Amino acid sequence: MTKEVEEKVLIALDEIRPFLEKDGGDISLESISDNRIVNVKLHGTCVECTVNQMTLKLGVETIIKKHVPHIEEVNSV
Repeated sequence: MTKEVEEKVLIALDEIRPFLEKDGGDISLESISDNRIVNVKLHGTCVECTVNQMTLKLGVETIIKKHVPHIEEVNSV
């Protein structure tokens, strides 16, 4: 992963983090594969939330792709 891509992904996570924290959760960057696939870890109430995959795809992935358009997908690990 390049430093520039990592920095942009972290900025995107900082943008979505307040919404997750409001519900007792959080998110961290685990890795970026081939500068195209982002792996994140959900924390707190996000781990067992029944809509965490929807949040991941509609919220987190959308925000990350806004900052880094060439990202292909975001996965929770």
